[in-house]
Amino acid sequence: MTVGQAGADALDALYWRAEILQALYWMRGEGLADAVAPASLASFLAAEPATVDRELRRLTEDGYVMGVDREVVQYRLTDRGVAEGGRSFHDEFAAMTRPAHGECGPACWCRDPKHAGEPCPSEPPPRTRPEPAPQESPRGS
Repeated sequence: MTVGQAGADALDALYWRAEILQALYWMRGEGLADAVAPASLASFLAAEPATVDRELRRLTEDGYVMGVDREVVQYRLTDRGVAEGGRSFHDEFAAMTRPAHGECGPACWCRDPKHAGEPCPSEPPPRTRPEPAPQESPRGS
C-alpha cells in the first residue's frame, strides 16, 4: 500500500466514522432507533452495505458502538459514541440548529419562569388591525 493510498483510506475511515456516528446519534435522539442493523443503516446513508458493515466493525473495535444480541445483528452507540456522535453532529449542523435572526436563544430571559407571560424582546410586537374606515351614509336619505 502506498502512502497516498494509506492517507486516502484514513480519510475514508474518518468520513464514515462521522457519518455513522451522526446518523446513530440523530436516530437515537429522535427516538427512531436505539440500535440499527447494518443493512438498514446503509440504506439510510445511501451507502454500500459492505462499507457500512466494515466501518461498524471498526467502530466497535474503537469503542464507539457495540453489537446488540438480536435476531439480526444490530449496533448501538456506547457512551464514547454518544459523546463523539453528538460533538460531530453539533459541528456539522450548528448553523442549521442555532436560533435564527430575531429568535431568542436558550439563555434568553424570557425562558425564566419569573418572566412567564411577558413578551420576549426578540419577538416583533403584535400587529394591530387597522381601524375600518367610517362608512358613508347613502346619499339622499
